Amino acid sequence: MSEKIKTAVVGVGYLGRFHAQKYHALPDSELVAVVDASENAARAVGEELGVAWTTDLDSVLPQVDAVSVAVTTSAHFNVAMKCLEAGKHILIEKPITPTLEEAEKLVAFAEEKGVLMQVGFLERFNPAFLTCRDKIVKPQFIETIRIASFLERGADVDVILDLMSHDLDLVLDLVDSPVKELHGVGKSLMTENTDLANVRIIFEDGCVANMTVSRISSKVERKLRVFQHDSYFSMDFAEPYARMYWVERQEQGPPSFSGEKHDLKKGDSLMLEIENFLGAISGKNPPAVSGRDGLRSMRVAGMIMEDIEKNRLP
Repeated sequence: MSEKIKTAVVGVGYLGRFHAQKYHALPDSELVAVVDASENAARAVGEELGVAWTTDLDSVLPQVDAVSVAVTTSAHFNVAMKCLEAGKHILIEKPITPTLEEAEKLVAFAEEKGVLMQVGFLERFNPAFLTCRDKIVKPQFIETIRIASFLERGADVDVILDLMSHDLDLVLDLVDSPVKELHGVGKSLMTENTDLANVRIIFEDGCVANMTVSRISSKVERKLRVFQHDSYFSMDFAEPYARMYWVERQEQGPPSFSGEKHDLKKGDSLMLEIENFLGAISGKNPPAVSGRDGLRSMRVAGMIMEDIEKNRLP
C-alpha cells in the first residue's frame, strides 16, 4: 500500500457527500472517486471536489484500498459484499444492514478475507463522550434520550436501528456485561415501522439502562447520563457539554457533591471517525467500532424490536 490510502465513497447523498469531503481533506487519504446510482449526485460531488465520478462501482474498486459505504441501508449488503469480495477495507454507516443475518455474513466474510470492517457510529467521537469516557468505570444506571424531527432519510428502517442504535452502541461500550433482560414499548405514527420507543435494559452485573427515542419531535435532543458508585456524568451531544459530579463523603452528616462543567467545541466527529478508520488500516490504532461491535448492537436492537412487537401500543 502506498503512503496515502486510496479511497472512494459509494453513495454521495446527504451523509456520503460529507464522507467524500473528509477523505479529500485528510493528508493520509487520496480520494480517487465518488460513486452513486444517481449520475447527477455523483457528478455534483465529483465536480465539487475535483475527483472522478461514476455510477459504476466495479470500475473503481481495482483503483482503491478502502471504501466508505454510505448508500441507503437496504443497499448496504450488496454494496459492502462487493467491496469485501474485492479485498477492500470498508467503513459502513450504521446500521450494518437491515437484518442481523446479513450483518453476520458481512462480518464473517470480512474476517475471512482479512480486511477491516468498521461501523460508523459518530457519537463515539462526540467531544462530550470523549471527555467522560475514560472516567466511567462501572456504571450502575444509564439514561439516554434521543429525539429528532421526522426525516425521510433513515425512515426506511425502525427507529431502533435508525436512531437508538447510536445510544445502544455507547451503552454497550460502557457496560461490560451481557444483557439479562429487557422490556420495550413503541408506537408507529409516521411510518409502518416503530417511530418512538422506550426501553429498559437490565444487565447481568446489575446495571440498568433506560432509553428513549423518537423521530417525530419538534426539537432535537441527544443526551446521556451515567451514574456509578461515586460519580455522575451528564453529557449533551448536541450543545455539546459534559458535567461531572463526585460524591464527597463526610465522617459525619450526609454526603455532598462537587462538580464541574465542560463547555466544548462541537468539533468534527466525522473527520475523527474517518481518521480512526484510516489509522486502523495503517495499523496506528484499533478501529473504534469493529464489525463485531456493530453486530453486538444489532443483536440487542433485534431483541428490543421483538419485545416491542409483543408490547406494541394500540
